[in-house]
Formats: sequence, C-alpha cells, structure tokens
Amino acid sequence: MKYAITLTYALLIMAALRAQDPTPSAGRIERIDSLKSKYVTPRNVDVWLPERYDPAKKYAVLYMHDGQMLFDSTLTWNKQCWKVDETMHALVSEKKIPPTIVVGIWNGGVTRHPDYFPQKPFDGLSQSDKDKITNELQEKGRTQASFQPQSDNYLRFLVEELKPLIDRRYSTYTDAAHTAIAGSSMGGLISLYAICEYPNIFGNAAGLSTHWPGVFSVEGNPFIPAHVAYLQKNLPDPKTHRIYLDGGDQELDALYPPLLNQVEQVLRQKGFTDKNGRAVVIKGTGHSEKAWAERLPEVMQYLLGGTLR
Repeated sequence: MKYAITLTYALLIMAALRAQDPTPSAGRIERIDSLKSKYVTPRNVDVWLPERYDPAKKYAVLYMHDGQMLFDSTLTWNKQCWKVDETMHALVSEKKIPPTIVVGIWNGGVTRHPDYFPQKPFDGLSQSDKDKITNELQEKGRTQASFQPQSDNYLRFLVEELKPLIDRRYSTYTDAAHTAIAGSSMGGLISLYAICEYPNIFGNAAGLSTHWPGVFSVEGNPFIPAHVAYLQKNLPDPKTHRIYLDGGDQELDALYPPLLNQVEQVLRQKGFTDKNGRAVVIKGTGHSEKAWAERLPEVMQYLLGGTLR
C-alpha cells in the first residue's frame, strides 16, 4: 500500500507541474500545450529539437511516453529525469545516431495505467480474470471503477492525431524506418504494443524495465500468458523492425527477469536475433529514471544507430 500512496502523490505532483516548461541542457524544446484529442484526455507534448535544427533537412522521430519525466529533473516529482536532451545531443554530435527529434508525450496522470495497458490481450480474458485484475489495481490505487484499458484509443491518438501534426510542423522522415517509440515500465508495455499494432508506422521500439505483469503480482496473473500469446501472433517482421527490451533485478524490477526470459523466447521463435531483438537483464539496477538515464546512450545506439532496410 505504501507504493500506491507514493504513486498517487506523484501523480498529483505531476499534475501540478503541467504549466511549467522544461529547460534542456542542449537543443531546444517546443511545447504543444494541452493538446486536445478525440481519443484521450488533453495533455502536453514536449518536442525536443537538436542543436541547429534545420527545416531544410530531414529528421528521424522518437516518440516517448511519460514526457514530463524526460528532460528536466527540477520539474519532476522525484527530482530525477531521463536526461534525454543530453544523451541525444551527445549521440547526434558524435554521429552515433542520425539527427533525431524527440516527442515527449505527457501521461494523463490518473489515466496513465489504462492508456498504457495493452488492450487486446486484456479484452480476450474471461470476466473473472478481468475482475481479478480490477481488484488488484483497486487495491493499489490505480483505479476506482472496473478497469478497462484505453490503449487502443491512446495509439489512435498517436497515429491519427499526433504523428500527422508532428510531420506537418517539423521536417521529418515519415516512414516506419525512421520512426521509433520508447518508454519505461508501463511505457515499455505500450511501446511494444504500438509496434505490434502499427508495424507500418513504428519501425523500432524500446521498453526499459518493461512492466510485464501489468499489475503487481506474478503468480496466477492471467494477463501474463494472454500477453505472451498476443506477442506470438502479432510481433512485427524481424527483417524490418528492431526491438529493445530490458529490466533490472532490484526493487519493482525484481519481478521481471523470468517474464523477460519468456518474451525473449518468443522473439527468438519469431526470428529476431540479438541484432534486431535484444532482451537484457541488467543486474544490480532498479526501477527509476536515474537507472534508465544511465543506460539510455546504449539503448539509443542500438535502437537508432543502424538500419535494417
């Protein structure tokens, strides 16, 4: 229960910080304030542009979830951030990745869990299994009503509304080969779901400390086998897509290694090799923006540094 109280407090803090603009250490950020949608609640979108952004040139695009946690630790509830601006600036400057725009989509606070929870695996569960998930999420303070994922609508927001807006406003490559999506924890789940549901839109996906249980228990969890079965049917073509997945073995991440191993087996069965489908357990690390920032350079080089086409 302590974790649930902490998270609820964090969501309130994040909501209170909505009006403040992040200050990047490199490049610049343009805010799309309270972007309205037919599919999700209004939310801020922070667009990071590399140094000397030039509209005459084309840029790859990386979409990232939990956008309020990416750039400026002075504005985050836990005073940590991913340091995306620093990492991307260094990698682009050193020509380790192509020039890339980062689109940081703020989460919706109380809508975060339903927005990021893969919907189709959940919808295929029996009513008793859905009720089991609802009960656990209610106990952890994630929902008050009967739980129903809204991730299909969240992805429609990304694909039908946000991506066209970004492609109109900025000088981007619009094809899947130059469009990536990434996140951590539940953001890892929705990133993998996105590349499965929209393989013609997203060519690369990364999930750091991906929250495979969806809830907070593993034993008897009906979502886990449903999600694995979904991946077996829906993973994209390894010849044209790249997937990076990882997790630690401390804190909340201690739940993940056996589940990550299951997903890795599915990747290998579907033809992914370490060159285009990496699944890594990182020993001694846990569940925090600090941990994700430390390994972000390697993740971005793997995700964006090469080409499969």
